[in-house]
Parts: sequence; C-alpha cells; structure tokens
Amino acid sequence: MQNGSGYITLGDGVRLYFQIVGTGAKAVAIPNGFCFIDDFKLLGDSRTLIFYDVRNRGRSDPVSEVAKLERGIHQDVDDLDAVLRHFGIDQPDLIGHSYIGLMVGLYAMRYPDRVGRVVQIGPAQPDAAKQYPGPLSCVDRVFSDTMAEIAQMMKDPPSGRPEEACKRFWSVLRAIYVADPKDAARIDWGRCDLPNERNFRQYWINHLWPSIQSLRLTAEDFAQASAPVLIVHGNKDRSAPYGGGRDWATRLPDARLVTVENAAHAPWIEAPELVFGSIAAFFDGAWPSEAEKVRSL
Repeated sequence: MQNGSGYITLGDGVRLYFQIVGTGAKAVAIPNGFCFIDDFKLLGDSRTLIFYDVRNRGRSDPVSEVAKLERGIHQDVDDLDAVLRHFGIDQPDLIGHSYIGLMVGLYAMRYPDRVGRVVQIGPAQPDAAKQYPGPLSCVDRVFSDTMAEIAQMMKDPPSGRPEEACKRFWSVLRAIYVADPKDAARIDWGRCDLPNERNFRQYWINHLWPSIQSLRLTAEDFAQASAPVLIVHGNKDRSAPYGGGRDWATRLPDARLVTVENAAHAPWIEAPELVFGSIAAFFDGAWPSEAEKVRSL
C-alpha cells in the first residue's frame, strides 16, 4: 500500500475517509484515529498504519438515513471488516481507543480469523451498566466540575458560530482526559471544522450509545476472541473506568493489561515511552514486561 488518502465506498454507498502512513510489511488499522496521527505515526517506522474515519464521523460521509445508523457500534464492526477487505489485508493488527476500543474487541469476537493482534487503549467497559468501586473508577473533583460546566453549557449554549461553540465545548471537556492539568492543552480531538464532529452528540445519543448499552456479552462471546489482546489503561481514567480495562483483561482468553499509573484517558500523552514501547513490543510478537495477566478486578 502506498501512503496517501482517499475514500472507501461501502456496500450501502456510504464513503469512509482514510489515510495511510508508513511503509512496513505489517498493517495496523486504527479506526477513528485521526486525532492521534502525529502521536502514533512513530509506529509507522516498521508498519503501515491505516487511519480511517468511522461512519458518520470526521471526513467520512455524513449520514442522515436512520437505517444506515441504527445498528450503531455493530455497524462499525462490520464497516471495519469492509475496510480491511478493501485493502486485501490478511490478519492485520488493530488499535482502538475509548469506545473504539470496545469496537475492536467486538471485532475480535465476531471475526476471530480476520485479526492478528489487538490493542485496546482506555477501552469502554464491556458492560455499560456495570459500576466499579472507587479505586477502579476515577470520579474526582475535576470530573464533577467539568460535567457541571458542560451541563450548564447544554442549558445555555454559547452564542456564535457552531464551530466556535464546538471549540468552547472541547476547551472544557479536555480537562477530564488527562491526569495532569498542564497536559490538557494537548487534547485537540474536537475537529470542530468538520460538520460530522460538530453533530456527533446527536449521533451518539440516538444510535451509538443505545447500541453499546444493549450489549449483553457472554463468556461464550469472549471465548470467540482468540487473538492476543493488550489493554493499556490509565488508572486515573475518568472517561472509561480503569475497572473496565481490568474486566477486559480477565474475560478475554489471551489478554494482558499494562496499567499506566497516574494517567487518564490519553495515557500516551502522559507516559509515551511506556505506552508506545509496550505497543511496539506487543506488535513485534512479545508481551511487554509491564503487561500483567489479570486474575481478578
């Protein structure tokens, strides 16, 4: 594959935007990873990285037909398979962050023969309804203050252009994604120039979140995921509780956990050597020395 960008047309006519970075023999797909290209491209020194915008996100086509959105995360799983088949990739490695971490986990269960190794970074927990005790769930003053400020913004939206309102929203939200406030400025995930991103909230509320809430994964489902899975999770994650990372590590048959101490939802920002070193070692075929075989929550 050559470096470059373009669109992939899916079976239902929806186009997904992609960009390829790196020239290595092994392919790594990173769905919804455009915000992280500058940070993650160092992995492309020996691999080919395929970043793409998932359905109704980023530069992919905006979708208004309910029938093309209502399956939510299940549609994202099937779209990932379509992307891999488009490029003719045999058993690629995968990286998924946040709810996309959940999505690549589902992919490993549904298409076990189509995946090599899987990395979940701060993944959404496998059971959305589960509540974790204090040490496994970081609900601190930063989280409470941020949520209160966002709730007020929803009641009294900022005036001005939608792009400016989006930027204001992200200027507040980014505080929860890092443990050290000085790192908040490095969270630039809003992509507020793109209509899909400005409108993401409604897509999330109406389709994605309900599809995640309705998941009822069984022991048999987890057992289908035969691929090795590395979970990288900050123990101060306010967005996807650290307990969820431990849950994944206990329930998947071949998984280990790298705990990033005093890091939140973007652990590669706060501990880049640990995070990228662990991912590189894992993709080279070895469990990183910091990886723990988790026996219990």
